[in-house]
Amino acid sequence: MRRRRAVRAMLLLLAALYGLFPVYYVTVQSLKTPEEDVFGNPFYVADPTFENYTELFEGDEAPVRGYVIVPHVPFAIWVLNSAIVLAGTLSLTLLAGVPAAYALGRLRPPGWRWWRRALLATYVVPHTILFIPIYQLIIRLGLDDSHGALVLIYTTMALPFCVWILSAYYRHLPREIEESALVEGATPPRAFFRVVLPMSRNVLVAAGLFTLGTAANDFMLASIFLLDRHRQTVAAGLGVMDVSLEELVAVAGVNLASIPIVILCALFARSYVRGITAAMVEGA
Repeated sequence: MRRRRAVRAMLLLLAALYGLFPVYYVTVQSLKTPEEDVFGNPFYVADPTFENYTELFEGDEAPVRGYVIVPHVPFAIWVLNSAIVLAGTLSLTLLAGVPAAYALGRLRPPGWRWWRRALLATYVVPHTILFIPIYQLIIRLGLDDSHGALVLIYTTMALPFCVWILSAYYRHLPREIEESALVEGATPPRAFFRVVLPMSRNVLVAAGLFTLGTAANDFMLASIFLLDRHRQTVAAGLGVMDVSLEELVAVAGVNLASIPIVILCALFARSYVRGITAAMVEGA
């Protein structure tokens, strides 16, 4: 028994180190000067500096390094753009996904099983093969180089999986819960909003975090559909920086950009696990 516990503890420690090492490495690199980055130890910082972080919020001033003027990094604008895209994607996905999932899982229209399978099939289709038709559609809608284009694209990427897990949960939710509310005089919409929706908060958290992760981690689509530097998201902006001049500044930006997602995952980790478990166990 003790040996088993020791092996388990060792495996958990190795998994923790494996997950935390990238965070440590990025943090160390973000605190280095260009000289120490070239000549110093890659896993240790001897003279930490926050210059890379301050350059992200310099305003309109461009820092001078040697004889080269480094272009200003509009990091605060990128953060605001990311917040707009993430909020729009999350809102649109849940507004469209919850009614669709409730209809598939609760009302069960004709062919509902095939609809759920089709949703899952569309989720596994590589989005890279859809770049040209998506781009043509965005141009026709007049949404080129706008945040609305990314919101629509990210919603179509996250919606199938969100509808799938939500419908799986609603399918096995006891009908007596709604029937008791109807007996008490509640209308069907009132029973849904006052009874069913609060009970599905863990699954909604799981769907929401999945949606945010899908949108926040994307670089390719954001760099293709947002060409204006001041409209780009954090992922697209940091990805197209001049690495030869702004490498450490980009690393500092990556470190800062990851903090909100880490905080959200830490706050809602238990609800996320409960929601995914409830959807997978009950609706698979």
